[in-house]
Amino acid sequence: MQARDTLLAFCEIESESRNQSDEAADQTHANEDGFTLVELLVVLAILGLLIAFVAPALIHQLGSAKHKIAEQSIERLSGILDLYHLDVGNYPSGTQGLEALNSNGGNVAGWNGPYMKDADSLKDPWGRPYIYRSPSLRPGHAFDIVSLGADGKTGGEGEDADIENR
Repeated sequence: MQARDTLLAFCEIESESRNQSDEAADQTHANEDGFTLVELLVVLAILGLLIAFVAPALIHQLGSAKHKIAEQSIERLSGILDLYHLDVGNYPSGTQGLEALNSNGGNVAGWNGPYMKDADSLKDPWGRPYIYRSPSLRPGHAFDIVSLGADGKTGGEGEDADIENR
C-alpha cells in the first residue's frame, strides 16, 4: 500500500509540475506575440527621417548623371561628325542637321553611313533633340551641338545649364 500511495503522490506532483510549466510557457509566448504599436511607430519615424535626408541627395545625383550623359553624348556626336567629315569632305549643313548621319537624303557623295544605330541617340537625356548649327556661331569651331539642359531653356545654372561641344 505504501508503494501505491507513493506512486499516487508522485503522479500528483508530476501533474502539478506540468501544469505550472504549461502556464509559464503560455505566459512566455503571450509576451512574444508581436511588436507593440509604439515600436512600429518608432521604426516608421526612423524610416521617414532617413527618406527625408537621403531622397534629395539621390534626386541631385540623378540630375547630375543626366548632365554628364549629355556631355558624353555631345562628345560622341562630335566624333561621329568628324567621321562624316572624313568620308564626305565637309560637315552636314545646318539644314541637313544631325539626321544626315542616319540617312543620305541629299545623295551626298562619299556618304558611308548610317553613322549611328538609332535616331534616339540624337536626343538629349531629357528627350529633346540636340541643337545642331553648322557653321558654328563660336569662333574656332566648325559646328555647334547644344543641349539646353534640364529646363529646356537657353542659359541657366547647374542642371539647367546649356551643354555645348568643346
